[in-house]
Amino acid sequence: MKNQNENVSHDESIQQITHRFHQQHPLVLVAEQSNEGLKAHCDGCGELLSAPCFTCIHCNYHLHKQCAEAPLYIRNHPLHPKHSNLGLFLRQRPYLDDSVYGCALCKEKRNIFFYKCPGCWFAIDIKCAQLSSSFKFSQLSKHDIHQHPLTFIESPMAIDVFKRFSCSWCHEPLIDAIYLCPDCPFILHKKCFDHELPPEIDHLTHRLHRLFLKRSGSDYLCNLCQKQHSGPFYSCSLCHFNINVECAWPRSTVEDKSRHQHPFSLLWRQGSFICDACGTEGNYISCICLKCCIEVHKKCTSLPRIIKFSRHDHCIFHKHFLQTQELTKQDCKICFNEVKLDRGSYSCRKPGCNYVVHVNCVLEDEKLYEVIEEEKQCEELYEKSMQSSIIHVIEVNETGEAAKIEHLSHQHCLVLAEKMEEEIDRKCDGCMLPISNIFYYCSECPFFLHKTCAELPRIKQHWFLQSNATLNFDRFTKCYLCSQYSSGFFYRIRGYMDMCLRCAEVADIIECEGHQHFLFFDFKCKEKCNGCGERCLYGAFRCGKCRFALDFGCLTLPHSALHKIDEHMLKLTYHDDKEQSYCDICEQYRDPSLWYYSCSICDTSTHIKCVLGQFPFLSDEVTFPSYYYHNHHHNLEFFGKVEGYPECSYCGKLCQEEILKCENSTCNFIVHCKYECRWGD
Repeated sequence: MKNQNENVSHDESIQQITHRFHQQHPLVLVAEQSNEGLKAHCDGCGELLSAPCFTCIHCNYHLHKQCAEAPLYIRNHPLHPKHSNLGLFLRQRPYLDDSVYGCALCKEKRNIFFYKCPGCWFAIDIKCAQLSSSFKFSQLSKHDIHQHPLTFIESPMAIDVFKRFSCSWCHEPLIDAIYLCPDCPFILHKKCFDHELPPEIDHLTHRLHRLFLKRSGSDYLCNLCQKQHSGPFYSCSLCHFNINVECAWPRSTVEDKSRHQHPFSLLWRQGSFICDACGTEGNYISCICLKCCIEVHKKCTSLPRIIKFSRHDHCIFHKHFLQTQELTKQDCKICFNEVKLDRGSYSCRKPGCNYVVHVNCVLEDEKLYEVIEEEKQCEELYEKSMQSSIIHVIEVNETGEAAKIEHLSHQHCLVLAEKMEEEIDRKCDGCMLPISNIFYYCSECPFFLHKTCAELPRIKQHWFLQSNATLNFDRFTKCYLCSQYSSGFFYRIRGYMDMCLRCAEVADIIECEGHQHFLFFDFKCKEKCNGCGERCLYGAFRCGKCRFALDFGCLTLPHSALHKIDEHMLKLTYHDDKEQSYCDICEQYRDPSLWYYSCSICDTSTHIKCVLGQFPFLSDEVTFPSYYYHNHHHNLEFFGKVEGYPECSYCGKLCQEEILKCENSTCNFIVHCKYECRWGD
């Protein structure tokens, strides 16, 4: 076990630490629980926070003392002897880490600390690692009933996480000794494991012929559960009918009162049906509730009753049908196809909120929702999201608006103004877009904030991920969503993913001036963006009525911009009727089907990049670290405009706009911001 002191620095006098997963601010020790309690959750294990714990006074970040001091390295974990020489390393679960299936013990994939093997996909979360490190496991046992090695556990009820599992074959509770697969959700009673599989069986779902036991190294499709499996299975070669060993002996009743108040009975019937829980078709095995008169897929008996979905502010509840006196038709807020009100769906209970989504749409991506076990947790989540303002009001005007404020991001007081006295290219230091009506300015230095940017919450939940985002304003960063560098404010999610304010304020369903229909964000959209023509690799805002798509970068472009090519403000323009078009700045061809900037008075039209440049959202003198570039050993400062036309140190041509200049006053290194000069290509 590695010494924690090598990675966490302590200050005994003020009892604080700097943790490797939260290095921007120190974490302060809270030794005793207050009377009101700590209404927050540990970012290490996900449990409700309790003292002693460490907390960040700047961010909504907390760690139990045990989680903060967890070892960074575990050698010879009993669940993973395969790579005992490599050990397991503590990590934060990154976004879109598909290489990690889930915890080897509890089988869940949660956004908490976990230990990962560097040589394979094995992972175990911090809670189960702490539990299992003191628990004895037997050596791995190999058997041909399963594609992975199995671990023998003599007393599973001693491990609390197993209380919600059942045997993968007989579906009975895990009271006796079991075999566990650390690589997938397969758990088996020892008595089921030791039982010899019969070579042939009669099965109610296929009464014409007997089914024979087969073993295959390749995957096959089970006709009952409609999933791919490997290992032993029962098959009728005449009818090409296969069933998984697990599906061959399912229990006759399914009961989970946390999901449905009554037990479901298994119905052996070969034929199609429409599931009352998710509204899609099923065949062969179904489960029926005689008291509610519903028929559902076997997998839909365990649908979560309440979830918190990242794309909606409130918790949403599952219902098998919706009763409404007002709505005759409702569209899913994800796919925008009709939701059948007499079929299962998730909907919001808040008065006046008509949010409804298909079951399969909202549960498609497990990273975008959180299962809520009890209804009272909904109010706890709401309280957690309510944060104090980052401004302090000093004076108010006659209409009650804050006329003079102190803002957490700036050292001087800010004063409210209605509009700029003259049309100048002044940007908001929060979103880096041009200043428009109603803003705050500093009377002592050139600092400006839109009123909306000044009033942003310190903590907010963003629909792109099921996670809180924390407002930061201490450095420049590259936005994860639009891929633009920005020196303004940004929201940080999970300690590593940054979003500029322009992207953070975009809703998942929008109206856009460049298109006649509303757009909704589709994570699976790979169409070309109609603004810039580039392929949308990580989803896009698309139209439900036509093939129109926009990426974050085009959606958040400034609606107007100034350039020396024209004395007027250039407007973002979406349509061009010309067959041949050219940019008035670079004098190169311009695709008339893509967005551009134009002046209707002077008939000027330009590429967007020719007007905005390579770094339109950076302020002057922002420092780029030296490791961003190959050909210079000092940090470089950015300047949007340069005086005197200096010579580029790489290409030798004169620099007119957007340069990078060495911050060392004795060094005369200057390069264009264009890619070729920055990287020496």
